[in-house]
Amino acid sequence: MYMRLFQMKIKTEQFPAYRQFYDEKVIPGFQKMKGCLYATLIQRAHHQDECISMTLWDSPANAEAFERSSVLEKLLQEEKQYLADSSEWKVQLSKDLKVEYTPVPEEPIVKAYNVAAQTDEQVPAQETRPMFLRIVSLKIQPGKMDELRRIYRDEIIPALRTVKGCRYAYLTEGAKEQNRAISFTIWDSKQDAESYETSGQFEKMKEKASRTFSDLYQWKMGLQKESGGQVATSEDLTIEHYSIVTGKRFK
Repeated sequence: MYMRLFQMKIKTEQFPAYRQFYDEKVIPGFQKMKGCLYATLIQRAHHQDECISMTLWDSPANAEAFERSSVLEKLLQEEKQYLADSSEWKVQLSKDLKVEYTPVPEEPIVKAYNVAAQTDEQVPAQETRPMFLRIVSLKIQPGKMDELRRIYRDEIIPALRTVKGCRYAYLTEGAKEQNRAISFTIWDSKQDAESYETSGQFEKMKEKASRTFSDLYQWKMGLQKESGGQVATSEDLTIEHYSIVTGKRFK
């Protein structure tokens, strides 16, 4: 399985209209594409202008075919009206040779991941109630992906099944970002996900996989244990929270 993330910033006042556009145009567009299994729109918890269209595919080839399709081209043209402007400005000359400053639209970012391990349960056929998505991103040691996949499949997923509110889990490997792994977990509620973090359960899960983490991050963990202080590195594990706005499973 293959996961595609389309990250974008939406004008705050345009978000209700964009959600309608996603339901009426984007989801049906994905449904037409061979190999698309699931599409969902998620919104970042603390920066609500930041959204991701997350899709699951049966193969990288079908996802790449979508990238080249007229369906994507049409959707990109239609959704430009909803995208936020960046802090950059473009300087150009008008027809009467006056200098004009126009805002540059915030360009979406596309990232792709191979799904390395996942729960057996399928995501809902249609999102009918609010759910919560938790994304944990980390750098791992070269050559350790197979070990991390085994730990996630044999130890972390069974443990997550016992945690209140955790419904689905995916471990993904960056298709182009070498040694980058991301865990996606979907929850019944924000409260369930936060309880998991504060209860110490997440720390136990992290410990199970810690021997696969990058050398720099392992050095950080050892230093923090010795000193009791906090240390920041360029390879820190990051956690992001998103609300699931809408979505649909196709197969």
